Amino acid sequence: MGKGERRAGESAPVILMQLLSECAAIERSLITTYRKGIWSKFVRGVKEYALVEEGDKIAVCISGGKDSMALAKCMQELQKHSPVKFGLEFLVMDPGYNPENRALIEHNLALMQIPAHIFKTEIFEAVTEVGKNPCYLCARMRRGYLYEEAQKYGCNKIALGHHFDDVIETILMGMFYGGQMQSMPPKLKSTNHPGMQLIRPMYYVHEKDIVNWQKGNGLKFLRCACKFTEKCEAKEEDSKRYEMKQLIAEMKKTNPNVDINIFRSAYNVHVDTLISYDTKGRVFPFLERYNAVREENLLQNTQENGTDE
Repeated sequence: MGKGERRAGESAPVILMQLLSECAAIERSLITTYRKGIWSKFVRGVKEYALVEEGDKIAVCISGGKDSMALAKCMQELQKHSPVKFGLEFLVMDPGYNPENRALIEHNLALMQIPAHIFKTEIFEAVTEVGKNPCYLCARMRRGYLYEEAQKYGCNKIALGHHFDDVIETILMGMFYGGQMQSMPPKLKSTNHPGMQLIRPMYYVHEKDIVNWQKGNGLKFLRCACKFTEKCEAKEEDSKRYEMKQLIAEMKKTNPNVDINIFRSAYNVHVDTLISYDTKGRVFPFLERYNAVREENLLQNTQENGTDE
């Protein structure tokens, strides 16, 4: 019997007490058993990147998977213990889940005492006809809906459950399949929703530690947040992100720190060695930069010679 499942003959008050007890155990495990792997790294990311600030009202976006559920509990614990005062709302967007998946999400929300607002969209219907890679379009549409829903509740930020592994996989996917070097920042300002920000408080948390927390508490979550969740296990090996996971796991056999090194590479970018890079919509090609430095050196030499005379 899984967490929170009703036992035959139990009354409503008994079930409620059972849920409260199980929820308390789940919360306690985050700051005790899984403190090093999850809680400490979560707090580090929040502090280091100033993700939560005084007076914020943050919409925690829950897909029904392990990452967003762990994020929701961490944010609740942070609100309890942090000297920074901020508000929370919890949003679950139903893009067209089948009844079983919807029921699982609702069960976990009740079990973990997360007071979420569930709202319905027809995103799955909109992307059904997309031939290749409907996941990208689906993710973009979901984010837009979440921003809009968060604004309805007076929020200035949305929080997503992306973690350490998502960051390094994104770096590799960009290089291997996008022909570009980019990362996944811990926070960013929305371009289409003025005044809104996106934050990623689980930035330093490794996926394996979230999995350990899930298994240690006997929790069951959705495998992925899409229409084809029930097929996810059979199709997972076909995804590019899964391919990156396998590649990193293979490289770790001979270089145990390869994942950390990929992550750190985004902190040690030497732009002078790049052929071209862009920032804030402006492109800086190599030759233009090279010639600019040469002209600057010539001007400096001329000024120095003139001073000597």
